Amino acid sequence: MLTNIMYVTVYVTDQERALEFYAGQLGLEKRVDYPGPEGRFLTVAVPGSPLEVILWQHAPAAGQPAGRRSGAAAPGPLLIESDDLRADFEVLRERGVVFEQPEPEDYGFGVRIETVDPDGNRVSLRQRAAWQGGGKG
Repeated sequence: MLTNIMYVTVYVTDQERALEFYAGQLGLEKRVDYPGPEGRFLTVAVPGSPLEVILWQHAPAAGQPAGRRSGAAAPGPLLIESDDLRADFEVLRERGVVFEQPEPEDYGFGVRIETVDPDGNRVSLRQRAAWQGGGKG
């Protein structure tokens, strides 16, 4: 029986630069950093979460995200939940995270805002609507 999602992968061209973004700016914690025979195995995660994100090295353009559409509502490959997105937005902006919108916006399922990592991967930050039982708004 399947019990858990262990990892998701985000493809990056520079693992150190990606680690600085995901850990240094977004505040995820580094979990695994192993120089394996097939390449460096590097993971980050939300503190306390069992799900880890693999920051997997790839050559430029190999697995690179498709062209971004300005204003597109499609989520990125990584959605991170917040219990107070507006407060987290201010902290992250002070850490140098650049967002696609000037501030978080309300939408049908709560509150959202998007950013892009150094390789162009969209990262969606979300707060569930109160009716979903997971947040303030």
